[in-house]
Amino acid sequence: MIECGSMDRKLSVGESLSRTFSIYRDQAGVLIPVAFWLFLAVSILEALSAGNVGLGLFAVVVSLAVSTLYQGTVVGLVSDVQDGRRDHSVGEQMRSVAPVVLPLIGAGLLSGLGIVAGFVLLIVPGLYLLTIWAVIAPVIVVERSGVFDAFGRSRQLVRGNGWPVFWTVVVAFLITFAAVVVFAAIAVALSEGILVEIVLLTLGATFTAPIPALVASVLYFRLLDLQPPPASDSGAPAAAPEPPAAT
Repeated sequence: MIECGSMDRKLSVGESLSRTFSIYRDQAGVLIPVAFWLFLAVSILEALSAGNVGLGLFAVVVSLAVSTLYQGTVVGLVSDVQDGRRDHSVGEQMRSVAPVVLPLIGAGLLSGLGIVAGFVLLIVPGLYLLTIWAVIAPVIVVERSGVFDAFGRSRQLVRGNGWPVFWTVVVAFLITFAAVVVFAAIAVALSEGILVEIVLLTLGATFTAPIPALVASVLYFRLLDLQPPPASDSGAPAAAPEPPAAT
């Protein structure tokens, strides 16, 4: 369970990454099978769409929806295990995320466009946006925030911990990228046909997809823990937002 923080504490890159991979290890029995079947369907659709523009565009849409659903499910799972145990099934987690899939897709597209534009301009603006928008997805899933409000909320949470967030995201990206390259290289080296390629690329997505979603979730709850409690109208501290109830 994430320990309660105080106002003078700062985010730790090492602790955040350790927490990320601890949850990965403990929840691998959920994270990996769900990712495998979701991304296997995407890989098959992408393979079938080769040379077909219409089907290719459909595959892109499906891939985006599946990735978003998986990311939201992982955020819900991390929210669920904050007390040290998982109380809801995978199906319940997916159903609880369903109402925010469209906002997640919208926020993902907008943030992606903004970050890419930042990289194209001077690189530094892209890195800045990548940092301040690091926890948009958890904000939407947990707080049920709107798309545009989520950008401001993410920036608010990251404020004061920009460098630790940046390095946590970068290290996680490098680990994910290295794993994807290894699986892609194996697929190319074997050259055993499209079936083997589909399986290997699916395995690559299966084992790497949990990492960015877990990192964003862990960062969100750690940053939330470090926020000074806002005073309510009565003068008492306001309670932190509770995880959404599964339906």
